[in-house]
Amino acid sequence: MDFLPINRDDMAARGWDELDIILVSGDAYVDHPAWAASLLGRLLEHHGYRVGIIAQPDWKSQDDFLRLGAPRLFFGVSAGNLDSMVNHYTAEKKRRRQDVYSPGGRAGLRPDRATIVYTNRLREAFPGVPVIIGGVEASMRRLAHYDYWSDRVRRSILLDSKADLLIYGMGEKALLESAQILAEGRGKQALHGVRGSCHVASEIPEDALILPSFEEASADAVKFSQLTKMIMQNSNPFLSPALAQKHGDRWVIVNPPAYPLKSAEMDEIYDLPYQRRSHPIYAAQGGIPALRSVQFSMLTHRGCFGGCHFCSIGLHQGKYIQSRSQESLLNEARSFIKHPDFKGSVPDVGGPSANMYGLAGKDEERCQRCKRNSCLVPSPCPKLDTDHSPSVKLWRELRRIQGLKNIRVASGVRYDLILQDSSGSYLYGLCKHHVGGQLKVAPEHVSNLVTTLMGKPNHATYLKFVECFARVNRQLGKQQYLIPYLISAHPGSGLSESQELARYVDQQMQHQPEQVQNYTPLPMTVSASMYYTGFNPFTLEKVYVPRSEKERLQQRAMLQKQDTKVRDSGKPNFSPDSQAKFTQPLQKAADQSGRAHKNKPARRGSKQRSRKQ
Repeated sequence: MDFLPINRDDMAARGWDELDIILVSGDAYVDHPAWAASLLGRLLEHHGYRVGIIAQPDWKSQDDFLRLGAPRLFFGVSAGNLDSMVNHYTAEKKRRRQDVYSPGGRAGLRPDRATIVYTNRLREAFPGVPVIIGGVEASMRRLAHYDYWSDRVRRSILLDSKADLLIYGMGEKALLESAQILAEGRGKQALHGVRGSCHVASEIPEDALILPSFEEASADAVKFSQLTKMIMQNSNPFLSPALAQKHGDRWVIVNPPAYPLKSAEMDEIYDLPYQRRSHPIYAAQGGIPALRSVQFSMLTHRGCFGGCHFCSIGLHQGKYIQSRSQESLLNEARSFIKHPDFKGSVPDVGGPSANMYGLAGKDEERCQRCKRNSCLVPSPCPKLDTDHSPSVKLWRELRRIQGLKNIRVASGVRYDLILQDSSGSYLYGLCKHHVGGQLKVAPEHVSNLVTTLMGKPNHATYLKFVECFARVNRQLGKQQYLIPYLISAHPGSGLSESQELARYVDQQMQHQPEQVQNYTPLPMTVSASMYYTGFNPFTLEKVYVPRSEKERLQQRAMLQKQDTKVRDSGKPNFSPDSQAKFTQPLQKAADQSGRAHKNKPARRGSKQRSRKQ
């Protein structure tokens, strides 16, 4: 199987003088299902379309965008596997020195806000050719959103990019339907009915739910909080209406999400003949660093029903778990043995949370009427089937395949969900066979105030899991360790909460944590809404937000005393008095009718700031 065409010579080798669809990506071209351009390109190819890829084009001119000519149907544009601003900047807004999705890890091969830049270049080069944008950058900026890097509310990326359609979520169904519509000659207007897509219109659908407008959300913190709550409550594909948000004299229309993929549909996608290699043009530059750790990893499922407020996975992939069949996964593992690069180890068998494979609600119809974003917090849903046997059975069959030496689960587990597995077989099998000495978990914090604002279980739940993990390893006679991920400077985290976490690290953890990151507000997430407005969007209670660079560094320094760069940022000097009103039992912020402006946080939502936006 050849790589998809990246130039005219590749097209000529296939006897093609024109492509149906051209995918433009901010990532280098890696033929692997973890790269969206490859996955979507292979799927479109499988359905009979002629597909080419323009990877990491030089955006400073039109030349790279012209290399494959005009497609018969449309251009598909994505910034890559990450939002380009996350890819380029640290939580402290410092420029990153490396881009693991680029050849040799070289930084600077894609622009900031790549989706907008690429789409505008295509408009210049090919006026009239339909452009469809997608990927996590477009998906999480489909409506008015707080942008951490410019520290302001930005309008929908549809308006800035001038694309014809935005496909949000994982996008396979919507992209295939869009290709079919255009192939049948029905025109761009017919794309507006595709589920899982957004478009700009002069009028709103009859049954659409009207959201606070861009102008309202950018000028009023309470309105922005209401916007966040409405988005979160209308993300169920079986229940959500179309959403409409006014931007000036135009409307951004968000159609209901695409329905979750069934196992057969997931199998179709992941059974395609990926080479699991980067394109040969990158060999002289050292290949693509991001491929090394995932080349022979296996994705068992998509989706996450954890509902963490700082995370975009559930918003992008949905909360319904979409699992591959066991046979598909076993066939994938057998194919590794024939691959010339395979050395016998499968570094990860998992997904967003590895132990959600095969899980679902006990009552499908009831789940389809549910508006909860988390099936686990504040407490596990009694209607959730927490039988972990699908994973245990899959592991057993994988261990029987000759040629597989090590099979690891490295993508992290949801520890509160493991505690719901009454048989205990998952944790026992995990520790016995699939933990290479260290297991990733994500308690994130120890303050119950902070974990509640994060949408995470309380600290007592984590401590219970720590005890279970230690007990199972004692039974097995193994010395294995938990690697906890911690987040500093999340909304709600003031001096007392930071001290509480630092005491836990100093007194109860067996080592200084390396997996510590300062909180980064990601577009459209609940935590980003709290960071921007200073309100909990579900309750309109005030939330303390550590915003200054100095305080953010100091909170992190309390956890990483061994890191001299972080430690030398200075001793914490934020005042307990200035935070007391936020860490005491919280007060209601404002009536939704009359006092919104009075309660907006400092330097948010002023008339002067609104004019700048």
